[in-house]
Order: sequence, then C-alpha cells, then structure tokens
Amino acid sequence: MSEAIFNLDAKIRTDLGKGASRRLRHADLVPAIVYGGEEAPLSITLEHNKVIQAQEFEAFYSHVLTLNVDGKSVEVLLKDVQRHPYKPKIMHMDFQRVIAGQDVHTSVPLHFVNEASSAAVKGGGVAEHHVTEVEITCLPKDLPEFIEVDMANIELGQTLHLSDLTLPAGVSSVELAKGDDAHDLAVVTVKPPKGGAADEAEEDAAEE
Repeated sequence: MSEAIFNLDAKIRTDLGKGASRRLRHADLVPAIVYGGEEAPLSITLEHNKVIQAQEFEAFYSHVLTLNVDGKSVEVLLKDVQRHPYKPKIMHMDFQRVIAGQDVHTSVPLHFVNEASSAAVKGGGVAEHHVTEVEITCLPKDLPEFIEVDMANIELGQTLHLSDLTLPAGVSSVELAKGDDAHDLAVVTVKPPKGGAADEAEEDAAEE
C-alpha cells in the first residue's frame, strides 16, 4: 500500500463560511478542520482528487495520517467525513490531532478471517456479523489498522463476543473497560441453516 494515502498536502484557509466552502468545492478543494491538543482549531483545504483516492483504502480511516500544512507536518486521525448525498464528492472533513504519548480514542474495522473455511460455515451455518468495527484506546504508536476475528474454531450456534477477541498489545476495548457484562457486545454468530437439525428440534419441542 502506498504511503502517499497517509500523507496529504493541505493549505490554511482564512475565507470561512458557507459561501466560501461552496466556492472551494467548485474549485475541487475540500474544506476541513483540525482540532485537539493545546493548539487552536485550524481550518484547512485539501485537494479533492487526492482525498478521493485516499479514502478508497480502509486503512485511511484508522491510520495515523500526516497533513503537510503549509510546510508543517501535523499528525492526525480522521474523525468525520461529510459526503454529498448522491454525488461522489467529499463535502467536509474533521481531523483530530494526535499527540505523542497520549492515548487516542477511535474505531477500527474488524476483519473476519477463516470464516469460509470454518467447519460451522462449511456445514451450512450462516455467519451473522453484529458489528463491523470496535472502539479502542491506545497510544498512537500501537494503533492497529484493523483487528482480526478468527472464526476457525467457531461452532454452529456459537456467538463470539468482544471478550473473545485477541487485541494487539497496548490496545484496550472502550466497551469492555466499562466493566459490565452488558458491554461485552456480540460480534458474530453462526446461525444454523433454516430447516436444519436445530430448527427441527425446536419444532418438535413446540409440538410436544
């Protein structure tokens, strides 16, 4: 993967407001804001074509990015993207500064591995994904691009929860840190196929 998607050139903008943002978009520029840390929020513009190319990569949404703002490098995380309702156009972006040595709070995608090859799915089970990303906290240097959910040994009818995931070193789950079983969210369930043995047993029990 090209490192270029993690490095974007930006320019400071002083012309603010809806009218100014509209003019920027007509010029194929994306208005954005950088906030967080001890510095004041910074209004910037990015090249729309560069953003469109970068946002096609999943890692763009969870990786520490570098904005080159008028010659100064600023490390950030992408926190929000506003898109046009029907055109392939980015309307606005929010970035949060990353401070070395301070935990970041963000969401990272889940990658479900060994799903198709698991005995439960090969036997006709249907995998139902309850969540596709999780909230985590960690130092910037420990930030993973994704977290794997290994389904190799999952059984028919079994549900994997957040507590079943293997998080990388230095990474904590925001939900599990709340310390209540109610926050141990379901991640994926392999349901028996319709008309399968489990369904027939339920029907027999209901008839009895």
